[in-house]
Amino acid sequence: MMRSAQLLPSGTWDPARKHDQVRIDFDRRHRRRIVLRTEAGHDLLLDLPQAARLRHGDGLLLDGGGVVLVQAQPEPLLDIHAHDDAALVRIAWHLGNRHLPVQLLGSHLRIRRDHVIADMVRTLGGHVLDIEAPFDPEGGAYAGGHAHSHDDEDGHAHPHDH
Repeated sequence: MMRSAQLLPSGTWDPARKHDQVRIDFDRRHRRRIVLRTEAGHDLLLDLPQAARLRHGDGLLLDGGGVVLVQAQPEPLLDIHAHDDAALVRIAWHLGNRHLPVQLLGSHLRIRRDHVIADMVRTLGGHVLDIEAPFDPEGGAYAGGHAHSHDDEDGHAHPHDH
């Protein structure tokens, strides 16, 4: 069985090192330890020191060298558009108010397919298209990223995510 204990973020590794790839849906891409089946049919033990969010294009560095590419598996989604930016922002606010994972794509949004939410979006003036695509929603303000601290007026350091 192959083993990986190191995640290489997308864009930080040479694609020529690609040994194989795995396709994983959104629900299974936040992991510390799991056995995955590669596209070539091999078992891969992902054994990270801490849980991480695997993103489309990331690499899993194999113990013996080589990299397994992480591919986001296509899922049933709703692609949401609006006539103007203000309407799209309003729709995004309502989706966030419902704590739904949302992928922000500039001029449109993506969420998991849900007919009740699709009706709500239409009521708010949005347009909805059923699609199958990889889903990579925002991680949220507390989902990680890199944090650093600023000294405030009280002289204490307070962490902030950016």
